[in-house]
Amino acid sequence: MTPYRHRAAAFFGLFALYMSPVDAKTWDSLRLNIRKRFPDVRQISTQQLADWLADTNKVPGPLLADTRRTDEFAVSHLAQAHRAGAIEAIRALPRFDNQPIVVYCSVGYRSSALAEKLHRTGLTNVWNLEGSLFAWANEGRPVYRGQELLTPPKVHPYDKKWGQLLKEPLRSSLP
Repeated sequence: MTPYRHRAAAFFGLFALYMSPVDAKTWDSLRLNIRKRFPDVRQISTQQLADWLADTNKVPGPLLADTRRTDEFAVSHLAQAHRAGAIEAIRALPRFDNQPIVVYCSVGYRSSALAEKLHRTGLTNVWNLEGSLFAWANEGRPVYRGQELLTPPKVHPYDKKWGQLLKEPLRSSLP
């Protein structure tokens, strides 16, 4: 299969997921489609990232880049994350030479797209948080607004359809 056909198949797979009812299989299908659409993007699990962030012997830790829109980021984000939805925004962030970058969004599609673009521009130490913020929050991991730990946690649902991937109590209301 040519790269174009590969990408088209993954795109239509994501579209089919969006149009279908959300159920337990949706997360597995979503992850598979994202991996097919972005085969060169390195994925990191939420557990791996949590372990990495907790390991004080690994200095510097990863730079966390939230690729979501400003309104989504304003609701909540990972601790110490920077909102950076474009290559230029990530390149402008203060970081150490060759510091690893972990990008995330709501479910991992937008962040995988940005990770792929970053890799093409020469930033090779880039990871996508698989399942992104929705998976992180669904697992009971902490989310913040600025420096404030949110208790109870709330996450912007992106839209009504994708928001179904968030556990009900985590969903902030849409305007």
